[in-house]
Amino acid sequence: MVFSWLNVAILMFLLMGLAFAGGPLVGSILLAPKARGGAMGLPYECGMPPHGPSWIRFGISYYFYALIFLAFDVDVLYLFPVATWYPRSAGFFPFVEILIFVGVLFLAILYFLKKGVFTWPRKIC
Repeated sequence: MVFSWLNVAILMFLLMGLAFAGGPLVGSILLAPKARGGAMGLPYECGMPPHGPSWIRFGISYYFYALIFLAFDVDVLYLFPVATWYPRSAGFFPFVEILIFVGVLFLAILYFLKKGVFTWPRKIC
């Protein structure tokens, strides 16, 4: 095998990439403060001292709302490419596709309403 300057350049870029990725990791291990105890062990809450232990349980309904928002947000992102291509399309076929897509989203909202996902519980614990 002939070892040319192209191979040297590829090897140099590989080594520099590894150094670029591993350098901050090694630097953070070497330069990070090593203090233990005191305020270092407390959870960070926007600069305010936390009240109570950090393992207090709270309602999972926050996560349900966040997941539903993400699901519908990602689904709506599929409408942007269709909206940019829609003026150049011919006929009603893209319009029917959009109606079917939005209809399925609407049926999902109706399903979530029927399951009671959007009802906020009185006591969160």
